[in-house]
Amino acid sequence: MAADIHEKTDRYEGLLAEALDAAEIAPPEGTPMHDAALDCEEMASAYLDDGRHFRDDDDLVNALASFSYGHAWLDAGARIGLFDVPTEGHLFTQ
Repeated sequence: MAADIHEKTDRYEGLLAEALDAAEIAPPEGTPMHDAALDCEEMASAYLDDGRHFRDDDDLVNALASFSYGHAWLDAGARIGLFDVPTEGHLFTQ
């Protein structure tokens, strides 16, 4: 059975919020990679805010998409070493 969009939207919002809290910028300050990490973190945070706005407007499709895109920014950043993230658990791909 397909997941209910309300449940899935709430779950993805929680995953993005938790991932934002867990991701720590890895490169040293003053380096281009640190700047790139800040950009990825900013994009993920903006998508979290956008998703919450869409959900408040009962636009669950765009809310879910926003939460998914935001998490993708963090996950991609973690894969290329911009973030130190937990290696165990459900927040990031391994």
